[in-house]
Amino acid sequence: MYAKVNGSELVQYPYSFKDLRNDNPNTSFPRSLSTEILTAFNAVEVQKADEPTYDKRTQTCQRAENPTLVDGTWTLGWVISDKTAAEITEYDEIAAGVARGKRDSLLAETDWWALSDTPSMTDAQSTYRQALRDITSHANWPHLEDADWPTKPS
Repeated sequence: MYAKVNGSELVQYPYSFKDLRNDNPNTSFPRSLSTEILTAFNAVEVQKADEPTYDKRTQTCQRAENPTLVDGTWTLGWVISDKTAAEITEYDEIAAGVARGKRDSLLAETDWWALSDTPSMTDAQSTYRQALRDITSHANWPHLEDADWPTKPS
């Protein structure tokens, strides 16, 4: 995508090849526009910045509406803003639902250990199942890392 500029001032974004042709009806342009051609007609190619690192729990990250001049290059960046308390609560509730689903699935995989027609559970198996039931009291709940989950005994 392109932008029409006047020096360091943004005039129009987005600015397309069609816009360039409409602004210059008496000019024939090649299919591929070089930097020199764009510069001659006050147009620039806009670079897209990589998404920055941010706290997904407490912040939102959205693509900026307009590019800015960064180190001589017109760049379409990102806008990071803080979430409201309600948005953070909603995020935590969704994370808790996902974690509970994983916990329930891991418990279901081992339910057969507790069947009356199978040999009794080992201490390790019983400890594992109890740790899964207690996972909601983990310090990182509901934002658990893989290392936070108990290890299933063999």
